[in-house]
Amino acid sequence: MGVADKFEAAADKLKGHAKEAVGKATDNDKLVAEGKADQVKGHAKEAVEDVKDSFEK
Repeated sequence: MGVADKFEAAADKLKGHAKEAVGKATDNDKLVAEGKADQVKGHAKEAVEDVKDSFEK
């Protein structure tokens, strides 16, 4: 997994956690859902890169 890819995946997860927290604090269900979706996107990117890494070895 490249450094840029790791950073991008981590940024998506962090952004998702922040959105979810703000959404919960403001009772905004849409923002909570967006945050969870961003987190899933970050986890998916990590999984794809892990698969790529396993084939490179």
